[in-house]
Amino acid sequence: QDTTSVNFTFNHLALSVKNLDRSIDFYKKVLDLKEITNRTKVEGIPWLSLGEAKELHLISTLKDPFIVNKAIHLSLSTPNFDSFIKRLELLKINYSDWLGTAATITKREDGIKQIYFQDPDDYWIEINNIGQR
Repeated sequence: QDTTSVNFTFNHLALSVKNLDRSIDFYKKVLDLKEITNRTKVEGIPWLSLGEAKELHLISTLKDPFIVNKAIHLSLSTPNFDSFIKRLELLKINYSDWLGTAATITKREDGIKQIYFQDPDDYWIEINNIGQR
């Protein structure tokens, strides 16, 4: 029996999207993500950098239905939390706290701020200020 530790690291998140151009535009404009080379060369699956060699893959080639809920979400941290809130407001993107109260920030017991909003395919995104209190 092998008891060697595997030591996983996070590599990428893949999301099924209905309208590829709309999704790419959203992630570039709202989250300022940069498109990177899709090393598989498979058409219809652009890759975006999440920084630190982490990636977001947008898959438009599958047409299977999918169901989303807030418990399944992409969470990103920024030291510029307040500036990001202003960006959402300028772009007229609705955000809420965990409970769904519009234009409200969740403040956890440990002082971390969080907001939630949805992308064009209704996937939930959390933005928080972990690393800056």
